[in-house]
Amino acid sequence: MEEKDLEYFTQLLNTQLAELENRTKYTDIREMTQNNGLQDPLDIASSDMEKNMLLRIRERESRLISKIKQALELIAEGTYGTCEICGDDIPVKRLEARPVTTQCIECKTREELIERIRQNK
Repeated sequence: MEEKDLEYFTQLLNTQLAELENRTKYTDIREMTQNNGLQDPLDIASSDMEKNMLLRIRERESRLISKIKQALELIAEGTYGTCEICGDDIPVKRLEARPVTTQCIECKTREELIERIRQNK
């Protein structure tokens, strides 16, 4: 991968990381787990659904933060953009679409197909 591409992805990943970390910093779990004096069962149920949704979003963001950090480590190691399965270069267009990917489209497609077959057994 060319140096200019590595610089671009480093900046992109660092920006995404900062945004996600900033967003999660302001999501207070304690605040989400309080019922705020709600007594009506429908209000409590609605509040619980909202809290569950926020927790799922936070978990998803936490996983993405881990993937971004991993991608930045791969850049530092000089292996970013190399498929972890076959060792081929991952096309820049794929990395632009999914900068945290560690697999080329062919290997990822094959992995997903195998997973679907396993689930159907």
